Amino acid sequence: MLYDHEVSTFQDDDVAVSGNAIVGTLKFIEGGLSPAGPLSGDGHFLALKISNIDSDATSVKVGLEPSEGTGLVEIIDDPDKNLVAKITSTSQKFVVVQSDNKGNKKTQRYSLTGLTLEEA
Repeated sequence: MLYDHEVSTFQDDDVAVSGNAIVGTLKFIEGGLSPAGPLSGDGHFLALKISNIDSDATSVKVGLEPSEGTGLVEIIDDPDKNLVAKITSTSQKFVVVQSDNKGNKKTQRYSLTGLTLEEA
């Protein structure tokens, strides 16, 4: 599978997956992306678009591990296949868990240590 980045107003366009690491530069957002919940408050945010999902996948869960509240989020029914998460530590891992109807389960973990966290 291939995981491509999604460019947004809160993420520089150099954020990408390279090998087993997410690299690039994240901007610091004051106040967060929502008034409450795991995307609220000052911090760095990651937006990724998941592409090339296996056609026989029945579940694709994505998120950061360990998480500050959201855990892994199911995206199989999301037409955009996007993850938006607040990064609380570069020791976190970006995780993708894909399952199919044959009982197969594949877990992939990606390092965040290649990210540059820039404050505004």
